[in-house]
Amino acid sequence: MSEKIVVPVLGESITEATVAKWLKKAGDRVEADEPVVELETDKVNLEVPSPTSGVLTEINSADGSVVEVGALLGSVSENGNKVVPPKKKDEPKKLAEETRETNVIKLDTNKKEPKVFEEPKTEQKKLEPLILTEEVVENKPVVEEIRNETLSPAVRKIVAENNIDIASVQGSGKDGRVLKGDLISLMGANPKPSERKIQYGQEERIKMTRLRQTIAKRLKQAQENAALLTTFNEVDMSTIMEMRKENQQDFQSRYGIKLGFMSFFVKACVVALKHFPAVNAEIDGDEIIYKNYYNISFAVGTDKGLVVPVLRNADELSFADIEKNIKDISEKARDGKLTIEDLQGGTFTISNGGVYGSMLSTPILNLPQSGVLGMHNIVERPVVVDGEIKIRPIMYLALSYDHRIIDGKESVSFLKMIKENLEDPRRLFLDI
Repeated sequence: MSEKIVVPVLGESITEATVAKWLKKAGDRVEADEPVVELETDKVNLEVPSPTSGVLTEINSADGSVVEVGALLGSVSENGNKVVPPKKKDEPKKLAEETRETNVIKLDTNKKEPKVFEEPKTEQKKLEPLILTEEVVENKPVVEEIRNETLSPAVRKIVAENNIDIASVQGSGKDGRVLKGDLISLMGANPKPSERKIQYGQEERIKMTRLRQTIAKRLKQAQENAALLTTFNEVDMSTIMEMRKENQQDFQSRYGIKLGFMSFFVKACVVALKHFPAVNAEIDGDEIIYKNYYNISFAVGTDKGLVVPVLRNADELSFADIEKNIKDISEKARDGKLTIEDLQGGTFTISNGGVYGSMLSTPILNLPQSGVLGMHNIVERPVVVDGEIKIRPIMYLALSYDHRIIDGKESVSFLKMIKENLEDPRRLFLDI
């Protein structure tokens, strides 16, 4: 009896997928619930398990093919051991061939076993350490010292300034002496073509993955359908950095996870969203839907593209819970194990380009949300504090928002409140 492997229900609004790759080959033994094929959807990749234990007897959809929900992917035979019997007619021939092969192997091993071939190897191993210790290790520094002494002052200066490995330069002077012209010619040599160009040619044409196509479509929709505008501010991160430094060890020993920056930003955003509900709302036709729950989406970069999983009910989570959930969800994203539910239901997004070194950017909305906060790198800058110029760790913040429902006053005030809560984190604990 055989069981069919079909495309499962993929989630809301997803009707088809692409067969990314088969994890098993036809004829392989599989166990019940063991992943056999990986599907790529508009949002996530998911593995389809075997419905029963047996042998994968048939593959109906090859890698790269587009399949709809309920389509047949392949079949698994429960009587796995009975799939091979039709080939019994050729068994005598196979047995003869196997015996010939075993005989040949035995003859080869007998030829390689005599000790005559092993003795030279042991002799070489005994001689190698003597060559290394006496000639290479002891004479190399002397040779380098002699060669360095023969260099002219001008050559030594160029070598020191440009950190050139003189041993790799072929000298054109007397007795192989390195001249100034040799170094100038070396620095003027044209670099070789890139390895990628050599391997793949002048251009490459690769089909976009389904996830990349969806990202492109959604970002273009955001530009076309929303009135995008971005406002900026800067945050002095010194207080948060001091607080993390002072409490990091106690926090980690108590909760088993490091205290990062994201928990402070999530808390600050939740406080600001409660004061400015329009930023946590969305447009549906001619209506505005105000969300009274706070599901914070956060962007995670993976090998396959950018995904935006959701931290649910962030207003009800402690600092430790936020850090743990962010770590768990980020690991799932990088391992390609996110589910559709992990990506749905967000009300506001935080994008941290600072981890890649971004100084400033204008993030694009994650529709149907109306706001996205962009974090950036922390750089020490001169700022005026109490009439004096001081060096402080500063981060630039960017808030992109939908101007159709969020006015300039609300957006600027929202970002200012985030700034105030980050510069004085005690507000987050005192709820003021």
